[in-house]
Amino acid sequence: MKGGRPENSLAKILSLEMASLSGKVQTVLGLVEPSQLGQTLTHEHLTMTFDCCYTPPWSGQEALSKRSFEMKNLFWIQNNPYSHKENLRLNQETEAIKEELLYYKASGGGALVENTTSGISRNVKTLKWFAEETGVHIISGAGFYVDGTHSPETRAMSIEQLTEIITNEILHGADGTDIKCGVIGEIGCSWPLTESENKVLQATAHAQSQLGCPVIVHPGRNPNSPFQIIRILQEAGADVSKTVMSHLDRTIFDKKELLEFARLGCYLEYDLFGTVLLHYQLEPDIDMPDDNKRIKRIRLLANEGYEDRLLIAHDIHTKHRLMKYGGHGYSHILNNIVPKMLIRGISKNAIGKILVENPKQWLTFK
Repeated sequence: MKGGRPENSLAKILSLEMASLSGKVQTVLGLVEPSQLGQTLTHEHLTMTFDCCYTPPWSGQEALSKRSFEMKNLFWIQNNPYSHKENLRLNQETEAIKEELLYYKASGGGALVENTTSGISRNVKTLKWFAEETGVHIISGAGFYVDGTHSPETRAMSIEQLTEIITNEILHGADGTDIKCGVIGEIGCSWPLTESENKVLQATAHAQSQLGCPVIVHPGRNPNSPFQIIRILQEAGADVSKTVMSHLDRTIFDKKELLEFARLGCYLEYDLFGTVLLHYQLEPDIDMPDDNKRIKRIRLLANEGYEDRLLIAHDIHTKHRLMKYGGHGYSHILNNIVPKMLIRGISKNAIGKILVENPKQWLTFK
């Protein structure tokens, strides 16, 4: 007995709750038919903080990290985005992001997945407000970000306790609300993977096996990380075919390794469109590719037969990438990248899969 209710009764209620999700997509406004989504960005943020990744600036540039946004220091912020403290507070830009979402919808956008999880200031009430104000379908993420954002309480939890939290965020609501998440993730992983992150990965697999829901993972900044993550998820019972590996554009560069990873069967996400960095502060050993190189990788994978597994997005998580601050905004892919993809020989059919069919298939509960 739990709370005076027989165990089989609880199991029956859980079964009914899960059955109601089958064949649907769960947005912050409720369940929708997959066909309603339209063009979908699968990895974005609309309200979050990124203080966990603040990086001190080069010696002699300390004062720049505290200056407000001005044209004369905008180039410095663009090239040192994690050294500018105000830039890391995307949650301060509610009105600007509402305007961007309206522009995104006018540009042909229908939905986006908001990947903010526990630890980086998820705010599902604001996400619901965005959806109501703009008509864009917004899917919120359940779970936990990287170890550096885990609370002592999170680190002390068992896999079973973590599984219960993730499951409840999808079935009943997140952060003390009745606003439900529709995807697990982005689940944060570091390199090397920590004990707490490993437990969260296993909990993610257990929750997914119960719910038949989509999962999205943030890998560590090392080409071995995606392989390690898939192995852990598989061993814990996850459905890799319903799982997205994010940030491949900054993680696996070698063509042979990339095709080897593609064969594992998860969705392959190139989600840093619009990012241009001379120096990648979060991993200096990595030379961040530009959008032309991302398009080449998309074309390679499509030509190799993986067009049913490809997803794209911008992963906007700092202010400088908003149009308000001279950035590309959430409509960059639709307005700029798609035309360039066509020029580079990626077919309309393949683009339709990447932006409509693949997100729809991934986000639909089994």
